[in-house]
Amino acid sequence: MNFETISVVGLGYIGLPTAAAFSARRKKVIGVDVNQYAVDTINRGAIHIVEPELDMLVHAAVTQGYLRATTTPEPADAFLIAVPTPFSDGHKPDLSYIEAASRAVAPVLKKGDLIVLESTSPVGATAKMAEWMAEMRPDLSFPQQVGDASDVRVAHCPERVLPGHVIRELVENDRVIGGMTVRCSEAARELYQVFVRGECIVTDARTAEMCKLTENSFRDVNIAFANELSLICDRLDINVWELIKLANRHPRVNILQPGPGVGGHCIAVDPWFIVDSAPEQARLILAARNVNDSKPHWVIERVERAAKRFREPVIACLGLAFKANIDDLRESPAVEIAK
Repeated sequence: MNFETISVVGLGYIGLPTAAAFSARRKKVIGVDVNQYAVDTINRGAIHIVEPELDMLVHAAVTQGYLRATTTPEPADAFLIAVPTPFSDGHKPDLSYIEAASRAVAPVLKKGDLIVLESTSPVGATAKMAEWMAEMRPDLSFPQQVGDASDVRVAHCPERVLPGHVIRELVENDRVIGGMTVRCSEAARELYQVFVRGECIVTDARTAEMCKLTENSFRDVNIAFANELSLICDRLDINVWELIKLANRHPRVNILQPGPGVGGHCIAVDPWFIVDSAPEQARLILAARNVNDSKPHWVIERVERAAKRFREPVIACLGLAFKANIDDLRESPAVEIAK
């Protein structure tokens, strides 16, 4: 397929670097975002987030005419949707951003276009996106209606990059690509091969959705093990750092470091999507969520206990981001503790 113009909807921590990666390969990229400040900043050749090397890439892309931003979707050959997927009360997935993006893009779609959902999503979200678009465009056929013969291709391709290393990892990491049909998968693989040097591995959309949730739940469970160990060691008067260092000398043991909880838009959020889809089966994943979500309160109790030794305690909080060397405060337990 011929992808001359690519639209990236959502110009945040994932969307903007992805737009820059396509622009660097001399593709015409139209970035779309509801945030007027972000749009104006990008069109000046600057960036509104902190990510090493991204500023230079965006500046070059805008200056050379390969990248521009707007608040309204325009026609393109491929659309990548990279908007947030938070959860609402009761840890239910909130697909309102994906729905809004789908309904905004639908009017400019044409026969032969490819739409890829990059937002981390509960299983079934890609099919839901295709339904919203089909509802708005009865003149076009979609994969859920006619399979491989559809006018429009739809796929899911979750990002899996590390903040602070996004530019390198976008290019080098393998990508899991899940189309709603075989032809959808092939079209999406062709698109990502424009800049991805890692392997583009094809599966179906539901498996691709679950793959991203699985990766982050695996991390969450491992962090919960370390965090639970720190609680046990506190009770038993054992130095948890020394303990983990010793245990990790076993050739098949690699325990992570405990911390004040879990933050970021992925690991603290995605496991809830699995729990919501299969509550009776996801017992270990739910337990890990509860351990990690309770850890900030444990830290606060310890700080309060130490502070009681002073008449007017002054407490220093060193670091607010959810991990070192980034500017991202989303779901950061350090923010909760500082408050």
